[in-house]
Amino acid sequence: MRYLTITYHNKLLGKTDEVVDIVKNLKTTTLQTANVILDFKEQKVIKCSLGGTNVYKDWQRIRDFYYQHYSKIIDPLEKVYTHITHEKQ
Repeated sequence: MRYLTITYHNKLLGKTDEVVDIVKNLKTTTLQTANVILDFKEQKVIKCSLGGTNVYKDWQRIRDFYYQHYSKIIDPLEKVYTHITHEKQ
């Protein structure tokens, strides 16, 4: 798995659902519907759009924000790609 995707769905009564997924490859539908896409292999923000506003794609800032909420998902992703990076050196 390589990408962390987050999609927000607005519901009635002003509530929002947040759907978090980890995917190996990006599909066209994911690129179109996800609000946030983080690439852990390249450590870059593919997409970050919140409330219709594009957010500056600062990897460390966005990664740290979501890490507060999803550390159990992010830790294994980072571990895999840190390990691969060290093997190449």
